[in-house]
Amino acid sequence: MTWYWFLRGRLTEARRALEAALAAGGDAPGAARASAAAWQAGFTLLAGGGGDDPACRARTALKLYHDIDDPGGRAAAEWFIGFATSDFGDPAPGAELVDRALAAFRALGDRWGVAAALSTRAKYAAARGDLAAVRDNGQQSLTLFRELGDRWGQLQATEWLGARCEIVGDYEQGRRLHTDGLRMAEELGLWPQAADRLSWLGRIAMLSGDHARARELLEQAIRLAAGQAYRPGEVFAEINLGALARREGKPDIAETQLRKVLEWHHQMGYAPGVAKAMVLAELGFLAEQRGDPVTAQACHLEALAIARTLGDPRAVASALEGLAGAQSLAGQHHRAARLLGTAAATRQAAQAPLSPAERGDVDRISAAVRAALGEDTFDAELRRGAEMQPGDTRSALGPPV
Repeated sequence: MTWYWFLRGRLTEARRALEAALAAGGDAPGAARASAAAWQAGFTLLAGGGGDDPACRARTALKLYHDIDDPGGRAAAEWFIGFATSDFGDPAPGAELVDRALAAFRALGDRWGVAAALSTRAKYAAARGDLAAVRDNGQQSLTLFRELGDRWGQLQATEWLGARCEIVGDYEQGRRLHTDGLRMAEELGLWPQAADRLSWLGRIAMLSGDHARARELLEQAIRLAAGQAYRPGEVFAEINLGALARREGKPDIAETQLRKVLEWHHQMGYAPGVAKAMVLAELGFLAEQRGDPVTAQACHLEALAIARTLGDPRAVASALEGLAGAQSLAGQHHRAARLLGTAAATRQAAQAPLSPAERGDVDRISAAVRAALGEDTFDAELRRGAEMQPGDTRSALGPPV
């Protein structure tokens, strides 16, 4: 029943049944107990916790496989827990699990397992800003799932191919992929996947300037995810609603929405990850727009530390741009210009320039710094910043604002 519960988003039912099975199955074979524990841990992660440390529960579940000769079961458990942990916390442990599962699936000749692991690898690649790996893993996964006739798998692969389109600014192709995905998810009754596609479409609508449509889609995504107890889906929609409120000039609503996500993240005890970095970036830009350089710098410094841990150059660049805004507010315009130069060079090196729709914050900060320094000095400081490494930002910042 576990795969059925997973596809239908019936996470509460799944957790309740597996908890009962584990409590009653004292004489169950080792492989059966290990499988039930792994699925229970994964469902708990997808539901956003459950009274104790879900990541610790996942590690404990996988330990049950240490003395069991079940390579296929172990690979499936590693993939599923890696999949379930991909939305929260430090991505490195989950990515390692997925890589191990992929190697095992290949050794076993399990084509479905290979396709599933590749789609999850595409997701982890997106988290670290490796757009080539997103494309390659996603396309390989999609090819395999099409050959197997697995529409759930096709949804997984096209989600991250669509995410890559959004990152590079190809909103039309991203919208097509996510619209097709939403239709397929609704036809199959795969409601968690439908919630995710609604959020992606809402994000693209926001970036395209259609704020009313974006709010409609994101609120629909939250309702659908909440009805499935699918916490990752809620969080993704909530972050984008906070970002939307900031762009609509509603700072109080934006802060309430974003801090709600941040507080939940802290309560769960997750290690800093993609979601937290996104929230901190939004809060940092919000503080800068409110004229609060101290809070802005604190948020962006924390986001920068997370981005470096993730290895995501796009997130690093965003944090540097935010720090430039904080420095400019504090009157440190030369430092601000250098930070903007480092950020631009970081994006260029990653071959991930900002799309026109995402340039609002950078253009606002750049205009303020240029006005303060004059064109020639601004350009000179940009060039100095472009020659610096992202790790040199402490010297660029100087004393705290």
